[in-house]
Amino acid sequence: MPLQGRRVLLIVTGGIAACKVPELVRLLRKAGAAVRCVMTGAAQQFVTPLTLSALSGDKVYTDLFSLTDEAEMGHIELSRDADLLVVAPATANLLAKMAHGLADDLASTVLLATDTDVLVVPAMNVRMWEHPATHANMATLRTRGVHVIGPDEGDMACGEYGPGRMAEPEAILEAIEHHLAAPAGPLTGRRVLVTSGPTHEPIDPVRYIANRSSGKQGHAIADALARLGAEVTLVTGPVALPDPPGVRVVAVESARDMLEACRAALPVDAAVFAAAVADWRVAASADQKLKKQPGAETMTLDLAQNPDILATISGLTEGRPALVVGFAAETERVVEHARDKRARKGCDWIVANDVSAAAGTFGGDANTVHLIAGSEDVDSWPPLSKAEVAERLAHRIAATLGSAAS
Repeated sequence: MPLQGRRVLLIVTGGIAACKVPELVRLLRKAGAAVRCVMTGAAQQFVTPLTLSALSGDKVYTDLFSLTDEAEMGHIELSRDADLLVVAPATANLLAKMAHGLADDLASTVLLATDTDVLVVPAMNVRMWEHPATHANMATLRTRGVHVIGPDEGDMACGEYGPGRMAEPEAILEAIEHHLAAPAGPLTGRRVLVTSGPTHEPIDPVRYIANRSSGKQGHAIADALARLGAEVTLVTGPVALPDPPGVRVVAVESARDMLEACRAALPVDAAVFAAAVADWRVAASADQKLKKQPGAETMTLDLAQNPDILATISGLTEGRPALVVGFAAETERVVEHARDKRARKGCDWIVANDVSAAAGTFGGDANTVHLIAGSEDVDSWPPLSKAEVAERLAHRIAATLGSAAS
């Protein structure tokens, strides 16, 4: 039983997805975990405390001001007497409370009082999930190290379709197992930084400069490294991808934000810069939406160079990772341009890939890469899925760091 002896505090909030929680409790108990539940008042409209108490074999806590509960297990102890706090379903309301530090019921108070890792499983209407306020709250929580699984996309009880469905109990269990029972691997004890996705450089409050990167390759690399035991920090631009299990995710928007987050993640043993960072930004983005000017057929934007994240980290004299890996997204003369980039940036390896329209790399699930580890050292891999590329690269990194340690 992979979770034998581990303790999970399950916080259940109000929403139709709460009907999936009894199955999650059953799976956790079957895997060996001890489960204790906290329920909000709204959650009790969908599932009874008696149901979860019977399945968990423990008392269910519902009231912040229960004198009996406080005498037996005060909310401070409740928040810390667990190896992991899981919020499922996590409603927009509770996520907002977490982001803003509110504590007006037992669930939000427990979350504010804890110093234990937290995994949230969002579930809400698609419009609520896509609202800018929810996006901002999720970005805040990710920055604070809160782990996220889902939401899934599909039909909803309200009749709409889109992202917002709570992840299935089996997927939640897998994420919990990964977090609490990750097996030792060749990268256990190693810290790795990975960047992923595009950056968005604002033109005005509603427009931005971006590129077609989906983040699939960077996220796959972070996942592969974590499964080898590494402590991974994933700094990602805006993507429509779930967070890899067991990975600390820092969500950013611009290149300058990404550089700041990368600096904050140091020191690390290795850094993989897979993000497609915009080379240019608008020198002075507008505070208000730019309007068409009568009679003007063109508009000129003054662009300024963005910071070079790969070159900056590669050139550090103190705190430089032992291994720095860059990516070269090229549309022609792929290996030649990648060799030149490796020399200019000062990184150890370059992973070169063809991102021309015919290759279908941006947004697709396959990749053809060349690993350049020296001026004449080129390892051309066959066409592989992005997950397979990530696996190969992760094992190569593990072997290199292992050799350096010995």
